[in-house]
Amino acid sequence: MVPLHWYLWLSATIFAIGVAGFLTRRNIIIMFMSIELMLNAANISLVSFSRQLNDMRGQILVFFIIAVAAAEAAIGLAIIIALFRNKATTNVDEVNEMKG
Repeated sequence: MVPLHWYLWLSATIFAIGVAGFLTRRNIIIMFMSIELMLNAANISLVSFSRQLNDMRGQILVFFIIAVAAAEAAIGLAIIIALFRNKATTNVDEVNEMKG
């Protein structure tokens, strides 16, 4: 059986990669991917704690987080496509307002 701290190290590493990607990149698609990485890191830690405590509540919460992340990705992608059609860029620094 894999110890709990291995899962927590994996979760912390993935979360740190997501934070670094969000803070250093200016492309909005990369920023959304970094947010998804951070959500997945939280899911890994929730599932590992749920398994350690023999409790299903953490895994049920992960199911809802995945559903919210899918909705966030769909809406975010729609906003990015609308932004690209209007401004012809996905760089966050070049876009300062959503006025059409």
